[in-house]
Amino acid sequence: MRKFVVLAALAASLVVTACNTVEGVGRDVSAAGRAVADTARDAKR
Repeated sequence: MRKFVVLAALAASLVVTACNTVEGVGRDVSAAGRAVADTARDAKR
């Protein structure tokens, strides 16, 4: 039973870490997209 609890806690921490990582990647990609859009907008001027 104790092994199960430890494994469940480990799995939960990995899931939370993965969500934070995916969220961070999403923010980075979004920022890169905004930079490209801003550069394109400046080039049109």
